Amino acid sequence: MTLELTGASRRELLKASVVGGGLVLSFSIAAKSEAAETAGAQALNAYVRVAPNGIVTIMAKNPEIGQGVKTSLPMMIAEELDVAWENVRIEQADNDPKLFTRQFAGGSLATPMNFDDLRRVGAVARAMLVNAAAVAWNCPAGECKTAAGQVIHVATGRKASYGSLAGQCAGVAAPDPKTVTLKDPKTYKIIGKSTPQYDTRKIVTGQPLFGIDVRVPGMLYATYEKAPVFGAKVASANLDAARAVKGVKKVFVVDGGTRLDGLLPGVAVVADSWWAARKGRNALQTKWADHPTSTQSTAGFDKRAAELAAGAPQTSLRKDGDVDAALKGAAKTVEAAYSYPFLAHAPMEPQNTTASFKNGKMEIWAPSQNPEPGRQLVASTLGIKADDITVHMTRCGGGFGRRLSNDYMVEAAWIAREAGAPVKLLWTREDDMHHDFYRPAGYHHFKGGVDAAGNVVAWQNHFVTFGEGEKVAASAGMGGTEFPARFVANCRIDQSTMPLGVPTGPMRAPGSNAIAFVNQSFIDELAHAANADPLAFRMKLLGEAPMVGTGPSGYNAGRMKGVLAAVEKMSGWADRSKLPAGTAMGVAFHYSHAGYFAEVVQATVAKTGGVKVDKVWVAADVGRQIVNPAGALNQVQGAALEGLSHALYQKITIENGAAKQSNFADYPLLKMAAAPPVEVKFVITDYPPTGLGEPALPPVIPALCNAIFAATGKRIRSLPIDTKQLAT
Repeated sequence: MTLELTGASRRELLKASVVGGGLVLSFSIAAKSEAAETAGAQALNAYVRVAPNGIVTIMAKNPEIGQGVKTSLPMMIAEELDVAWENVRIEQADNDPKLFTRQFAGGSLATPMNFDDLRRVGAVARAMLVNAAAVAWNCPAGECKTAAGQVIHVATGRKASYGSLAGQCAGVAAPDPKTVTLKDPKTYKIIGKSTPQYDTRKIVTGQPLFGIDVRVPGMLYATYEKAPVFGAKVASANLDAARAVKGVKKVFVVDGGTRLDGLLPGVAVVADSWWAARKGRNALQTKWADHPTSTQSTAGFDKRAAELAAGAPQTSLRKDGDVDAALKGAAKTVEAAYSYPFLAHAPMEPQNTTASFKNGKMEIWAPSQNPEPGRQLVASTLGIKADDITVHMTRCGGGFGRRLSNDYMVEAAWIAREAGAPVKLLWTREDDMHHDFYRPAGYHHFKGGVDAAGNVVAWQNHFVTFGEGEKVAASAGMGGTEFPARFVANCRIDQSTMPLGVPTGPMRAPGSNAIAFVNQSFIDELAHAANADPLAFRMKLLGEAPMVGTGPSGYNAGRMKGVLAAVEKMSGWADRSKLPAGTAMGVAFHYSHAGYFAEVVQATVAKTGGVKVDKVWVAADVGRQIVNPAGALNQVQGAALEGLSHALYQKITIENGAAKQSNFADYPLLKMAAAPPVEVKFVITDYPPTGLGEPALPPVIPALCNAIFAATGKRIRSLPIDTKQLAT
């Protein structure tokens, strides 16, 4: 039985069976090209198990990286199943694309991709239980209702628990999911209620959940040394000295390849403890071969970016109207250059994977945000069939986009095969900092103009980034529709690129985490030139049309104005003139990952230049439904605080082709003592629910920088903020 869902390429496939005396509802989303196979003999994963005692076990399909999906996705199923949440148990599913298609954590997509599908899973299971009761009672199913894990015959009050009915569902056909009735949101008992993360107790009591906690029988420990310059080969290493260390079992060179997100050259040390492996690694005295990118540096990038910005752009991303003429006719013009650095993800749990190779099959335990590409990478690198590789998803100790790459997974798999025993590969903090897929640095050179009435009449941005020609490095691009494009009649966005040997990749709110800083800061400069209230200036810039553009690139100005109005009221923006000297507010907004966010930051700048963030206000529009308000609040507050870390402290500097920073001593995070209160308001609108992991981060950075300008008159145009320049 199949059902078209959200698009022509997706369908549901449901199947009921009895396993161990309980009901198992299996559910999968598969591409049409796979439908015939899937509908045939292919096994389906069980989302729902109902035990005879009424306990319901729900499988969590996606990786849990701290964003709460191990709780929120099962909440969707449990709501429509109509079971009491206290009777729900949750298990993490293994990676299995034939059953689940994409299982990943990224893009703030867990809610929008699964909200309808998983509710139907619960609704179909509920309908089957009702039908089983109706058959047993010899009555129409329409005479029955459900409540808290029971089926109730309305006329007689007769009740049967789900547990007592589960075994009777073997002969009950699953209804067509198109015919099941989903609940009215007004009747929700689970969705929309603040619910603690399922694993919280285990986390705070130190129970094993994370990849770093995995133990398997006969396991050895491994460390893997790679060149500081990304992709450089091993020239020499003292393997014998490493082998002489007590506890070391094997030491070997891995030739590796040139793919930066794959198996790179290095030296593996395998031992009976990680400490012994680390001591063996210290004895290697590895020397590295020359590499073409060893001359690259941040200083060199800065110099080349300035040269490119002064010349003609290489490509055009957008050209509306006549920018040059508009600038000439403007009442006031502003020109400014902005930049931001490479950033490391710095998750608390360093990269790790446990792997076991036996009888031609590989078994892997990995904290990956994107396990299926990892499985395929292992298969292609080691020459193993993908079907012979099992990937168990462990909880991730943070990800922020770093664990979308699976280099550590393929390293562990290779080492395990060569070692002939199960191996846990564990990176050091320095490994993690030196071998990241960094948020790319970038450079923006703006020109803008306002007329006598304070309207923006010209916007020009020459964006200098990394890449070759029109092909940019991973996560280093910018679209031609970024606000205020389409809201300014005369708008030109150009681009130039320069080569890069540093691996880059997505970081929480990819692109937006930097673009919001530069665009919203320069909008603030134009507001100042127009002698306008920065918030009112933005409202005016958004215009009167409720929607600009259509489809995925459409921009709902009405929704953005809604959150801007909300944050204005929340923060007491109108009374900001009453703040003491040295304290001020800044505002910014940004649209990313289908979410509309406006934020105000209040900051105090000391005469010594020190910056204290007093408070952050966030207004968010992510549609009509917040699945788990507790988790949503956590995501928004966490994103805002992470953004403050980016703004205040963090920078990766490239020297001689390698990352200079190595640990939290020179790459600090925001500390608890410096974390301000973050007040959050969700503006509910009648749009499909969207995700929350990322879109709250981008606006906080320019809002802070704009607050600093309001307090000091000094504009922040590069990150991290140099507080020494703020001293008076």
